[in-house]
Amino acid sequence: GNLPTALVQSGMADVPQKLGETSYYDHILGVIPNNIIKPFAEGNVLSILILAAAAGIALTKMPSSDKKEVVMKGLFGLQDLLFMLIHGLIWALPLGIVAFAAQLSAQFSAGIVMASIGKYVAVILGGNVIQFFIILPLFLLARGLNPVRTLGKMMPAVLMALFTKSSAATLPVTMQTAEDRLGVSNQVSRFVLPICTTINMNGCAAFILVTSLFLMQNGGMPLPWTTMILWLFISVISAVGNAGVPMGCYFLTLSLMSGINAPIGIMGIILPIYTIIDMVETAENVWSDSCVCAMVDKDLKG
Repeated sequence: GNLPTALVQSGMADVPQKLGETSYYDHILGVIPNNIIKPFAEGNVLSILILAAAAGIALTKMPSSDKKEVVMKGLFGLQDLLFMLIHGLIWALPLGIVAFAAQLSAQFSAGIVMASIGKYVAVILGGNVIQFFIILPLFLLARGLNPVRTLGKMMPAVLMALFTKSSAATLPVTMQTAEDRLGVSNQVSRFVLPICTTINMNGCAAFILVTSLFLMQNGGMPLPWTTMILWLFISVISAVGNAGVPMGCYFLTLSLMSGINAPIGIMGIILPIYTIIDMVETAENVWSDSCVCAMVDKDLKG
């Protein structure tokens, strides 16, 4: 559905075009960290992955010794510490849920118009629900896995993702749940799940596609089938580079739309309800990661 014209025009402010030219070469150099602290301070997931991969390769090349054993025990100790902190977060989640409900109620009472974008929200949530309950279970069934059992075993990770809205923050819980409850090999879970957390963004891809088409439609841009198919591929590729943090998809979509002069002011209307969308799509992302992990583990054991 289209929004009122006046509302759309309020989001047609000119976006500065001289933002500087950045080449792919510059992007690649930007991912490579020049020190160890900077990626963690900036939350640069790709740089952290490069550091983690380098450290992992170096550890495998180190000869067995007491020093290597100390480093390994230290890393596993930090992992256990992180698990304890996350368990504490899970206990605090009920209070967070109450606070979120109160915040959403305040936004409704503040007069935010929701009816005009009801179809938009229904399409995004409907797509995630179809993926969650139909598409992914069909993949599991095709591999001889019981989707109900798999979802039941992975439910702590899925719920964690639902309320934290961050697949990266949920990653330790996802790995622990896959290993302890689902019975996945730790070699599989610790290789597959970190990769999936970065590149397997089904919910984010759906948000980028639907939101982009929604903004372009309200901006009066023509939307033939060729354009929609093109943006389907753009959405999937863009989602691969999205950070697994809250609101990552929102800002990624905002940057894409500002590049084509779409009415980005509409993103401000979407923002109050984006929390719900972010919760659902993050849970769907983690469930998808879990399915990939379970299928890879079954293939390797078979």
